[in-house]
Amino acid sequence: MIVAVASGKGGTGKTTVTASLAAVWDQPVTGVDLDVEEPNLHLFLHPAMAGCEPAYLPVPVVDEARCTYCGACSELCRFKAISVMGQLLLTFPEMCHGCGGCLAVCPEQAIAPGKRELGEISWGRAGAAGFLSGRLRISEAMSPPLMRLVKARLQQMLAAGGGDAIIDAPPGVSCPAVNAVLDSDVILLVTEPTPFGFYDFQLAWEAFSPLGKPLGAVVNRAGLGNDAIYQFCREKGVPVLAEIPYDRAIAEAYARGLIIAGISGRLQETFISLRDRVRHLANSKAPRQAAHA
Repeated sequence: MIVAVASGKGGTGKTTVTASLAAVWDQPVTGVDLDVEEPNLHLFLHPAMAGCEPAYLPVPVVDEARCTYCGACSELCRFKAISVMGQLLLTFPEMCHGCGGCLAVCPEQAIAPGKRELGEISWGRAGAAGFLSGRLRISEAMSPPLMRLVKARLQQMLAAGGGDAIIDAPPGVSCPAVNAVLDSDVILLVTEPTPFGFYDFQLAWEAFSPLGKPLGAVVNRAGLGNDAIYQFCREKGVPVLAEIPYDRAIAEAYARGLIIAGISGRLQETFISLRDRVRHLANSKAPRQAAHA
């Protein structure tokens, strides 16, 4: 089972929930940080790293001695990472999305795959749990290609050792966030009962519910704000699986890089209950696919 922990905005406690769920998971599990632009799950799980390797995206390299400047590659590439202007051919590797289409359509086979570095993939163990993370190269604009490579490594790890995975997804509802939850069996939306939290929670529901996956909510800083989120969840049939209280002790533990499920028996019970409810939700029938708002 793959659990994706997502949120409509940053700062809701998504990584806090991911770390605590991994800590109370009573079966083999891998914690995965797919927030590759700002990975911070390691700050709470404190993994012992076993390896790290660069991740690359295939980009076109042209042999101009064979090129006839027919323009087939340029016509195909919607991002204009390869362009033909008369007898001049230009490539722009930073704009390439790595689809490989230009290689396939070149009638002279003048294009070969090169590579550019996207970032790095690292792995290790955090106690009994596995750990996997991606980190985007500084100045790299596209995170989804690196995320796909991290997910491919995760599939290899799960195929070799079995178990479940808990993914710390990027915040928001843009392409990286959607990419992170696509392969999951259940999506947890972490939110807070504030006006900003409620607004972005609605955006997250609109973005993720059309995927047809079971959705559950975790309300962090419960007791703050109003009950708009609870009313929205009742209307949309989204179960509230856990509430994390608005508590200074939790904020202090977070600031020290502690897993909050371990700071009190009450919080440990909260996350054990969340774990069991997530499993039940994942095994339930997926909700009817909703239309985009």
